[in-house]
Amino acid sequence: MVDRKPPLAPEELRALVASGEIDTVVLAFPDMQGRLQGKRFAAQFFLDEVLAHGTEGCNYLLAVDTDMNTVDGYEMSSWDRGYGDFAMHPDLATLRRVPWNPGSAFVLADLAWNDGSPVVAAPRQILRRQLERLAEHGYTAMVGTELEFMVFQDTYEAAWNANYRGLTPANQYNIDYSVLGTGRVEPLLRRIRNEMQAAGLVVESAKGECNLGQHEIAFRYDEALTTCDQHAVYKTGAKEIAAQEGVSLTFMAKYDEREGNSCHIHLSLGDADGNNAMAGDGPHGMSPVMRHFLAGQLAALRDFSLLYAPNINSYKRFRPGSFAPTAVAWGLDNRTCALRVVGHGRSTRFENRLPGGDVNPYLAVAGLVAAGLYGIENRLELPEACAGNAYTADYAHVPATLREAAELWENSEIAKAAFGPEVVAHYRNMARVELDAYDSAVTDWELRRSFERL
Repeated sequence: MVDRKPPLAPEELRALVASGEIDTVVLAFPDMQGRLQGKRFAAQFFLDEVLAHGTEGCNYLLAVDTDMNTVDGYEMSSWDRGYGDFAMHPDLATLRRVPWNPGSAFVLADLAWNDGSPVVAAPRQILRRQLERLAEHGYTAMVGTELEFMVFQDTYEAAWNANYRGLTPANQYNIDYSVLGTGRVEPLLRRIRNEMQAAGLVVESAKGECNLGQHEIAFRYDEALTTCDQHAVYKTGAKEIAAQEGVSLTFMAKYDEREGNSCHIHLSLGDADGNNAMAGDGPHGMSPVMRHFLAGQLAALRDFSLLYAPNINSYKRFRPGSFAPTAVAWGLDNRTCALRVVGHGRSTRFENRLPGGDVNPYLAVAGLVAAGLYGIENRLELPEACAGNAYTADYAHVPATLREAAELWENSEIAKAAFGPEVVAHYRNMARVELDAYDSAVTDWELRRSFERL
């Protein structure tokens, strides 16, 4: 694994605690949905006890649904097993200040069982395992995630009370690339940019998007685990900053019938000398390893869609002409394809356009790496690029529903070989739980169509 320098060194934390500048340390880990779960510690107690020994958390945190309900079907955690603890060990490479919460520092944790063995179904551990496999081939994954979100002038509490209907978007028309449009919410965007920068993230830019009140803040790419850690910090921090500003924002994949919130993921490979292993003298400036890696993406894309689109709502994005993909195809700077090759020379990379703003980045990037390794290890050949409109061309279709994606994942030999049966079963159950909940719900759509007229 790559050695990572923390944004805040432990000795710096000790000095800040001694001076009274830091009084709270948050220790958290990403759950199945990519949300941060953990505890807030008195800073001195964290230094005296938790820094060296870690802490504990209930293992049901990797065995509940989105509403935190206990559900059945998980091998690792259940009523029969007593819902015990797992250990949370701080990864000091992630230690940082969180300027939007005064007096606070933050660090991510890795999860282990009491015997010291890793919790293999934990998202961060899943990604670590795939990066270890990639390192055995001599490569490092460099990744960037591009999260879109929608801003509303309503508070989170008001939005909840309104059942998330009739909210007032921060912009009331398409502001894609509009400087005027982003200027309308610049106080919020500026806070997020500046405070993420102060937390150790490298901010690139902010721009407006197509849906009402929709925006994107871009951060510099980094080594895969670092990028996913920063993604989780940013997503939580942006919501906290919005709440402090009296507004709300959502990363859900499809809020309404207009454009959804995407999270395009860019990936390139670094070799042992720090060069871009995807650049080469082959067609379109690609190396053989990139062609195999990209062919692996195509081969595993349908099987791994559960990792890229993990929720019921995720699949509402995949509509023709929506800038969200429907075809299992790759193209050169072609936004109608699921996989888009961009850059040249040292910037050569590909973009997976399936994930939405609701994605768990650890699972998605693990999927990209595992798919690429499948292509490398089997020396898969890359088909010709799609040169036209992939929406209307004759390609295999990405899964249209969570149910279809879950069945592909469950029966995938590629997934079982790459991730192991425990991980496959764990996330198949996550999908089952969501599908059961959805199938039992009576929606607004049903009420409007059925209450009087049927």
